Amino acid sequence: MTLVIIIAVVVVIAIIWISIYNSLIKYRMQTKESWSQIDVQLKRRNDLIPNLVNTVKGYADFEKTTLQAVTDARTSVNSAQGPAATMAASDQLSGALTHLFAVAEAYPDLKASANFTKLQEELTNTENKIAYSRQLFNTTTASYNTKLQSFPSNIIAGIHHFEPSEFIAVPETEKDVPTVKF
Repeated sequence: MTLVIIIAVVVVIAIIWISIYNSLIKYRMQTKESWSQIDVQLKRRNDLIPNLVNTVKGYADFEKTTLQAVTDARTSVNSAQGPAATMAASDQLSGALTHLFAVAEAYPDLKASANFTKLQEELTNTENKIAYSRQLFNTTTASYNTKLQSFPSNIIAGIHHFEPSEFIAVPETEKDVPTVKF
């Protein structure tokens, strides 16, 4: 009788262990998948940028330094290693694109170009998708990290060497309060 009880306890513990282990795997995969969504949107944006730069180059008087900043920032995103470096480079690229669009306001012919307008809309939509994907990544990271720190999954996570995921932080420059002047 005691042998049956011992076997039953071992089976229950094994089932709980497997269940917790599988849920840790699920959360880790969701975190990786949400990072992949960011990566897809960054690639989409990087694919649109050469078209935008070529469209803008057609307007000879346009600022070459602005175009160079966009091109350099795009290269930085392509060569970045790891989520933190990629997001830092992506933030630089977003700033360069914002400057490009601001400078474009001074060129009515460029603003009137259907190609430029379409590319600008595509890039704006992509930036929105990147922002949403960042939120999704941070949400899945929070769920995964919570699971890693909760009892009893923290024991199993420690035994199997699960590592926490890092959140994507907002750059310090974006935390500054904007100045509004009328």
